[in-house]
Amino acid sequence: MAKKSINEMSFLDHLEDLRWHLIRICSAVIIVATLAFIFSRFMFDAIIFAPKEMNFPTYHFLCNAANFIGVNTTFCAEEMPMIIQNRTMAGQFSADIWTAILAGFVISFPYVIYQLWKFISPGLHSNERKHSRGFIIISSLLFFIGVLFGYYIVTPLSLNFLANYSISETVDNQIDIGSYIALVRSSVLASGLIFELPIIIYFLTKIGLVTPEILRKYRKYALVIVLILSAIITPPDIASQIIVAIPIIILYQVSIYISKIVIRNQKRKEKQHA
Repeated sequence: MAKKSINEMSFLDHLEDLRWHLIRICSAVIIVATLAFIFSRFMFDAIIFAPKEMNFPTYHFLCNAANFIGVNTTFCAEEMPMIIQNRTMAGQFSADIWTAILAGFVISFPYVIYQLWKFISPGLHSNERKHSRGFIIISSLLFFIGVLFGYYIVTPLSLNFLANYSISETVDNQIDIGSYIALVRSSVLASGLIFELPIIIYFLTKIGLVTPEILRKYRKYALVIVLILSAIITPPDIASQIIVAIPIIILYQVSIYISKIVIRNQKRKEKQHA
């Protein structure tokens, strides 16, 4: 039986199509999550817990930078003043499961984007599909760059600040494993999704909700939002917020340029069909 075209599909047909795409997405995430669960000890020791060790590359770089300008910093300490502990019976098992699912989603992201693209692409014109072939590659690349930024910049800055913050010498930082993983998870996922901003602006421009003029007009408000986002995903010190805000501001400027290109191409097509 031939597959129905996009114009022949009813609302229920679209729902059925979406259901199968979601099933494929969930299956891919579960398969990768299962593999991550099998190698969970390596994943935790070499990846998840690595930012709490002072031999982490970010701390080396920041320590050398501080020494170069003659500033004392906690980035040069021998060990992080914190202990990770588990205080519930199922705490470690839950941490293992949810971390595996997170790893499954992150690693499967290109396939997730591919399935979403397969669902929306039939509604596009042939020339739009042709010019959007790099969508999966670009969106995946931006996401992984954001994940790396969150892992190597946001996570160690947050850990170092919060572990060294003290209200009294009588209080020790004995951090629950769930709290630690939540910080790593939010830093990585938030950064990965924020780096998708150019892709989001591209589609918002395509459907007419955003224009370069609107983006320029509300640039100062966007800057405030960027600083708020930076404050949410980083510790409340100015240096960390600035470090996180810089790439987001750059992404916003790139989004303006992308929106400008989309509008220019749309006007060119309108002139050709006039």
